[in-house]
Amino acid sequence: MRRGHHGVTMIELLITLGIILILASIAFPLSKVSVKRSKELELRQTLRTFRTAIDNFRRDWARDGSILLGPLCVKNQVSCKEHTSITGYPKTLDDLLGLELSGAEATLQEENPIRRYLRRVPIDPMTDTQEWGLRCYQDEADVEDWCGEDVFDVHTKSTRTAINGTRYRDW
Repeated sequence: MRRGHHGVTMIELLITLGIILILASIAFPLSKVSVKRSKELELRQTLRTFRTAIDNFRRDWARDGSILLGPLCVKNQVSCKEHTSITGYPKTLDDLLGLELSGAEATLQEENPIRRYLRRVPIDPMTDTQEWGLRCYQDEADVEDWCGEDVFDVHTKSTRTAINGTRYRDW
């Protein structure tokens, strides 16, 4: 080449384009996996939040049939029997959003006589809805239909599988 003429040859341009295509073909599948992994982490966190709320509810409102065991159940017998099953688990997800206290517990908390375990029902990151699969206390882990008596556990309604090969609904 002569002095003063600077430019890119066609071969240099093709080599550069080939390198860019190779890097893009590697990056695209990795980005798909990272999006899936982030949704899985969000699902795990949401399930952990749900299960903690259910456990806290059960601790406060525990009962065994007609025997009232939990501290809030003993002080609020009417609310306890209305909103808990015979095992002490909430009857619906709405019971986790707020239970109005009555009796002695309500007079101690005059400003807010409502006990909340969740602020709202979280969105399922796999289905992008607030619809969750529910399991009762007496249900097997792989049951398809909810018995309607209590909320012992929640799971996603997604039928897809995770990166590790397990089904999301089994988490």
